[in-house]
Amino acid sequence: MRRRDRHPRQPFLKASGRLLAASLALVALFFAGASVSAWAGSDAGGLAGSTDETGQVSTVETTTEQAAVPTEPPGSAEDPSLRVDRAVRAYGSRFGASGAAGRASAPALRGVRHRVNAAASRQLKERSQPPRPQPLSKPRRSREPRALDPEARVPGAAATIWLHRSLPDPTPPAKRLSLDFAVQLALEANSAHVSWSLVLAVLRVQGHMGAVPATPDQLRVLARRLATLGAEASPADAVRALTGSASFTEEAVALAHYNRAVGLYSLVTGLERAKVRLARLVLDDPRIDIYAGGRDDISSGRIDVRVVVLIRYLTNVFGQVTVSSLHAGHRLYARPGVVSAHVYGLAVDISAVGETSIAGHQQAGGITQRAVESILLLPAELQPQQVISLLGLGGPSFPLGDHADHIHVGY
Repeated sequence: MRRRDRHPRQPFLKASGRLLAASLALVALFFAGASVSAWAGSDAGGLAGSTDETGQVSTVETTTEQAAVPTEPPGSAEDPSLRVDRAVRAYGSRFGASGAAGRASAPALRGVRHRVNAAASRQLKERSQPPRPQPLSKPRRSREPRALDPEARVPGAAATIWLHRSLPDPTPPAKRLSLDFAVQLALEANSAHVSWSLVLAVLRVQGHMGAVPATPDQLRVLARRLATLGAEASPADAVRALTGSASFTEEAVALAHYNRAVGLYSLVTGLERAKVRLARLVLDDPRIDIYAGGRDDISSGRIDVRVVVLIRYLTNVFGQVTVSSLHAGHRLYARPGVVSAHVYGLAVDISAVGETSIAGHQQAGGITQRAVESILLLPAELQPQQVISLLGLGGPSFPLGDHADHIHVGY
């Protein structure tokens, strides 16, 4: 039987092959188009997500927390509270802005976390290693000789020696005034036409301490009461009439002089922060006579802020001060083996107050005694360790024969 011829099926197979090839081509074109569309879409999306119409990045948080500067209280250009508020708030806003920027930085937080994790991994590695052998005896520490501080307190006896140290700010945060209270104090005192320094001094001597020693109503009542008693003309008489105490009056008037000497700005920010400003006030004050080397000491920042404030304080009390010695020109040793406090910028020699020389005026009840008594009325944080003249009035005050022409005050 003859085998069938299959040639009639070839047209069908050729048609099927062409159909399959066309289908594969269409599929390839479809996927190629889809990939091109996807690439174009992703690129366009990336461009759209990177910047907006204003050119700002829209997908990343770029804002930084800013500290808002409070508005100033109402008042005239001559209002002292405006100057205090503007200066102190400017300082506070700068500090707040830097702190806020640090807190808002997410990369910084991630960096801290990374460092903590690295430290933890190092601790795990150290724990896994065997302990290192320890030496049998610890090496002896080298002890460098420490500088000795100032002069003897008791003549004819063994010297009292203080080890020199860097003194902290005499007005730490616990002793500073609140900014809001300082502004309110200035406003109420200005309204009553009395000195804010006297109002604050009376509050402090009465025992009202802290950053807010009185409420606004208490400030208003006290300021108006002092005004009624004539505090503008005679602060001492007004305080004496208010309290009936001579010792209270003496302490309050001295503290008012101190408050005026340092200023409201310093009482809010702290004396160390205000040191440059206080030094400039001393150098620019025509009532203060300082030799050239001493002026260089103050302008270079070598002199402790306590000494700067003391000079300002005595000037406010007596109206004039002559400084004869600070650091420059003073000998290294106060006595053999005892380094002077002048070397560390912690002492000052006063040769005249109130246009009256200390030399020849150290009798009882004279200008020198009044100056020493004023120094002893400074607040506790400004009390010196030495007040040396020819007089001994107790406390840090004691006499030395070679101090006939000046008062030495050392911290």
